[in-house]
Amino acid sequence: MKRLLTAEDLPIIQALQQEVVAALPDPAILQPLSKEELLSILQGNGIMLGVFEEEKLTAFRALLHPAPDEEEHLGKDVGATDLGRVLYQEISNVHPDYRGRGLQQQMATWIMSYVNEADYDWLCATVKPYNIASLKDKFAQGMHIYALKHKYGGKLRYVFGKNLPVQPLHTAETVRVLMSDTEQQQQLIAQGYIGVSMQADGDDWTVTYVK
Repeated sequence: MKRLLTAEDLPIIQALQQEVVAALPDPAILQPLSKEELLSILQGNGIMLGVFEEEKLTAFRALLHPAPDEEEHLGKDVGATDLGRVLYQEISNVHPDYRGRGLQQQMATWIMSYVNEADYDWLCATVKPYNIASLKDKFAQGMHIYALKHKYGGKLRYVFGKNLPVQPLHTAETVRVLMSDTEQQQQLIAQGYIGVSMQADGDDWTVTYVK
């Protein structure tokens, strides 16, 4: 069963978030939302979708409509002309016992069905390098990398963006870069390249940039 969550669901949302963080091999991969941030979404600044098995919350995903005057607004990183028409993909949590079922990507499709895309020009998100599951999720949705920079207190993050409606890419040049090579990726982005996919490369990963 799936349904939109409300402020009354806050305790079970927080409990699931704690379970997810506790199960991570590297807790820095995920930036949990505070009680205040969760309530802001639940009380009208976005939407949050929950997936249940019987009465148990097994996964949730959130979208946030950020304030246009937010200091580190992601719309600035993707070139949005109207920051009031930017929507964020916020946190996505799946209980450790329910991973491997494609829930993260299913929720991405489900939650967007509640959005009137005509109200927005951009869908944006941030992901930590080497958070492979979340990176795959963003690319699978047709989102692209527009920045690799320190955000929110010095945390290195990819900034993903997706035009609404989707705009076709016209590319002539392709470069593959190791995900660990932050400097080269930043140089390519500064030259107008965007990241469009990722591939396993031995024990590492590469990101494909196009222009």
